[in-house]
Amino acid sequence: MTQSLTLCRPDDWHLHLRDGAMLRAVAPETARHFARAIIMPNLVPPVVTGAQAAAYRDRILAALPEGTVFEPLMTLYLTEDTDPADVAAAHASGLVKAVKLYPAGATTNSASGVSNFDTVRPVLERMAEIGLPLCMHGEVTDPAVDIFDREAVFIDRVLDPVRRATPGLRVVMEHITTSQGAQYAREGGDDLAATITTHHLVINRNHLLVGGIKPHYYCLPVAKREEHRLALRAAATSDDPSYFLGTDSAPHVDALKEHACGCAGCFTATNTMSILAEVFEQDGALDRLEAFTSLNGPAFYRLPVNKTTLTLTKGAPVTYPKKIDADGDTVTVFDPGFPLHWSITP
Repeated sequence: MTQSLTLCRPDDWHLHLRDGAMLRAVAPETARHFARAIIMPNLVPPVVTGAQAAAYRDRILAALPEGTVFEPLMTLYLTEDTDPADVAAAHASGLVKAVKLYPAGATTNSASGVSNFDTVRPVLERMAEIGLPLCMHGEVTDPAVDIFDREAVFIDRVLDPVRRATPGLRVVMEHITTSQGAQYAREGGDDLAATITTHHLVINRNHLLVGGIKPHYYCLPVAKREEHRLALRAAATSDDPSYFLGTDSAPHVDALKEHACGCAGCFTATNTMSILAEVFEQDGALDRLEAFTSLNGPAFYRLPVNKTTLTLTKGAPVTYPKKIDADGDTVTVFDPGFPLHWSITP
């Protein structure tokens, strides 16, 4: 017996599209189901100015199939040389919706990120004045801190002090992975929110490591213990407006994932909505899926909810391609490890 669920069309509040051949391969995968997405700026070189963001936006739109309706929401990469005036101008033009903070060395293409947080204080103060959100990759890079503890330590050492020093700064804790992250976001007030990825609702560190290393489950922040995964599921399905979807879908070609020093990232753009419907149904929360995917994000970013809709239909098991082609290379689509029964109705 089939079931049907119609939602306001969802948005992805944390997305990697890359550039060149990879951009052309993966952009249609997101645009098929999502109306908008916050685009990560960690290209090589990074997107640090309004002019660079405008050029990247043009390349994204050019990579989409003709007739596709999709809006890339652009961000700037925060460096210790970022000009507050350029940030404010890019925001005032309507182009830039957020600024991304990477601690230097924390993840893919983060070498140009921030080491000394005092140097970016003028930018953060200007952002607080104009209401421009700061998206934070929340991990310390101190080699003395265990990789499984880096998010929790970041909250204490960096995030909380930055927020206290910059009243009114609107912050998104991106891709939270811990119970501490979920609690801090929940208790942080109206100026704080958190995104949760599809894959962190599904996998824990056993999935990555037990029975052999699974490179396509390796991401940063790395998946944590089962207790943290369950805390994220409780947060996502709670209907609390503090949380919304940011897939952190991050494509890498298989040759670089299945490598002696493999790249971090899970590619989930293709099947995220089917996976989420399955997760929310498992937790008895299908009626809360729309808030997580379609309502809470626009509310925080002060944008209208999408007027178009997306319908999911439950029936026989649905399959997705295991890989997509990227100009002769392949990208592996995330495997949730359980059957999917919710398909997207055209």
